[in-house]
Amino acid sequence: MPADLAPISGIHHITAMAGDPQRNINFYSYVLGQRLVKTTVNFDDPGTYHFYYGDAIGSPGTILTFFPWPNARRGQRGAGEANAIAYAVPADALGYWEKRLAEFGVSTAPRQVRFGETVLPFQDPDGLWLELVTGDGLPEIDHWTEGPIPADAALRGFHSATLQVAQAAASARLLTEWFGWERAGVEGSRARFLAPGGAAGRIVDLVEIPQQGRGRLGAGSIHHIAFRVADDPTQLAWRARLSEAGFSVTDVRDRQYFHSIYFREPSGVLYELATDAPGFLLDESRAALGRELKLPPWLEARRADIQQQLLAIIRPGEVQA
Repeated sequence: MPADLAPISGIHHITAMAGDPQRNINFYSYVLGQRLVKTTVNFDDPGTYHFYYGDAIGSPGTILTFFPWPNARRGQRGAGEANAIAYAVPADALGYWEKRLAEFGVSTAPRQVRFGETVLPFQDPDGLWLELVTGDGLPEIDHWTEGPIPADAALRGFHSATLQVAQAAASARLLTEWFGWERAGVEGSRARFLAPGGAAGRIVDLVEIPQQGRGRLGAGSIHHIAFRVADDPTQLAWRARLSEAGFSVTDVRDRQYFHSIYFREPSGVLYELATDAPGFLLDESRAALGRELKLPPWLEARRADIQQQLLAIIRPGEVQA
């Protein structure tokens, strides 16, 4: 990787698309036990919610976010997109999760073994592929003690993300020669890449599917995958070097809880580089995270109009009126 750039240490967050917002909250908060750490809107489409789920404070490497569009059509899987999200879990927790998911009517696929680790695949209500993966050296998270899942079975942040690509070579070079990741193994059409360090979300798998067409975004699709950069100067250095290399990189976007730049990697997957700071405690206390609709300063004057466009929802801990 370029000597003047710090390596990318892992996944910051992943953003997907959903249908019904209340169904999305119920599944991720009540079934999977992830904390709704922020209730806000899509800053580019303020009439749409943007939900952030993660550990107790939304630590980088645990954050899964959704744009829920009611009545959205299902996405179509294909090349040029991330298509599965894996969470790390303790090795003896899969039995707990198989039972819990069954109790909520969620069907699981048979367990698989991948790179020596046991994988339990299933889908969320919109058809998004999720996986629970056992392994050694689980990352530390800030467990949500008020949630429904005991600490010894709780999701421990992201294990990995799977990207489907038509041709893997150029995508692999970006991860190894630029991001500073290691090619850690190959199983069939799946190649694994590993970030340095021990942070959550340090694995990306590339699955080559040369005969399949492009994916189509919709409910159950992953919109983009965001990788961690430590701070604003590091992000600007990455932006300059990627631009010099011919990538079309956006200007820095203020996402209130982090700053972002976006570009498409060689196979067309939308990548984001997001800063760790300022984080989700910027405008709410730890105890109050996710309980109110939070808007950035530039949208606050439109609050009444925005709230009128949004569907009513019941957040975890709220009582229906």
